Amino acid sequence: MTRRSSIAFRLIAAVMLVELVSAALVIAVAWGFERHNHFRSFEVMLHGRADSVLGAVQDAEDVGDNVMLDLADLHVPPDEVYEVWDGRGHLIGRSPNWQGSAGMHAPDHNGFYRIRLHDRGYRVLFMRGTRIVDPGEPGGGHLRFVTILYGAPTEHVWNAIYGAVEFYAAGMLLLVLITGPLIAWVLHRGLEPLRQLASMAGRVSADSWEFSPPASARETAELAPLTQALENALQRLERSFTQQRAFVSDAAHELKTAVAVVKSSLQLVGMRPRTPEEYQAGNERALADTERIEDLVAKMLALARVESGAANAASAATSDLNQCVCATVSQLETFATVRQVAVAVHVLPAEACIVTLSPDDCALVVSNLLLNALQHSAPHTQVEVRLSTLHGSAELTIQDRGEGIDPAALPHVFERFYRGDPSRARATGGAGLGLAICKAAVEKAGGTITLGSEPGRGTTATVRLPIAAPISI
Repeated sequence: MTRRSSIAFRLIAAVMLVELVSAALVIAVAWGFERHNHFRSFEVMLHGRADSVLGAVQDAEDVGDNVMLDLADLHVPPDEVYEVWDGRGHLIGRSPNWQGSAGMHAPDHNGFYRIRLHDRGYRVLFMRGTRIVDPGEPGGGHLRFVTILYGAPTEHVWNAIYGAVEFYAAGMLLLVLITGPLIAWVLHRGLEPLRQLASMAGRVSADSWEFSPPASARETAELAPLTQALENALQRLERSFTQQRAFVSDAAHELKTAVAVVKSSLQLVGMRPRTPEEYQAGNERALADTERIEDLVAKMLALARVESGAANAASAATSDLNQCVCATVSQLETFATVRQVAVAVHVLPAEACIVTLSPDDCALVVSNLLLNALQHSAPHTQVEVRLSTLHGSAELTIQDRGEGIDPAALPHVFERFYRGDPSRARATGGAGLGLAICKAAVEKAGGTITLGSEPGRGTTATVRLPIAAPISI
């Protein structure tokens, strides 16, 4: 059994994934931002504490004008460390909780570096400064250089950074937990038009073609094309089912009538003893009726074959319309002679007119149209067959000078089993399928077929087909 996948679930999962990735990015940015800000403030504090130590460096009031560290006004937190040297490298003071910087590599310029002290991480500022000794003496006193190391543990800085990042992480997690159900609810509401559309489409069946899509589906930009496509598809299916039912009903009626005629002919012969001549005549009538049944079945099969042909197969099949017209006229020449109807042919001499129509369908279309024209032409008239090309299309016209078609019947001539004059069916053998077959074959090839007629002046059938290959000159 195929496992179904939910669009809503995939959308929710995608949105939640985007939110989680965004949350991770926000936390990473927050980590960098908080680390930068806290350590910048921490370094500013170290600078201030180091400046305080520098301010505690005083004149030693000795003969050598040395400097000393006055601890009276110096207040250093117990966990912070410092160390002070004079310009000659003599240690003048250090914090009691530090053993000194012996062995440490002093940087070449002022700056910060990290050390481990008492199993704790410290950030240490290396700073060089100056002090004026005996400023009241001539020349403004003596300038003395002082080097200061001042460090403080970074544990509380990291704790503050972690606390801020944890706040951001908790906020983002809370946001994800809140927006997750909210997104699910919004998607559920947003997909409601799609569910309503599916529900309405699910009610359509072969017995009920009523399809009324909800207004919400029509007004939704993403669903409007689907709604229109469903409506068009269902309309085509309904029309196809209706035509199929009508075809089956009409075919059954035609076959029932034909079988009833054969049956009545045989019953008539068997009602009483007949002479051999009467039996022969009855047999001929039954045979003629059987041939009409055979012709009807053949046309029904031809129509089914034409309509069931695949579109790509139709586009791949081609035929020479010029040659097909000449061959069909030659085949029906005897029939035209019997009907005392002349056939005037105007084709493309010594040229090929390749159209997108299979050879069987081409012969079927031309023969049906020409046979109709001959059957409905009065003796001593002429049927004109003309083939021409224009703008990449081939145009075949077959015009007769017969009785024409009633204007009221003209819109229905391509319908299956339609006969404008049913009383002529037995004389002409028509079952009302010839023009329907022609229309199906021509439209399958991408062409058009039209019929124009004036009562008492004749009928003109026009077929236009795409040219599949250029005409050789």
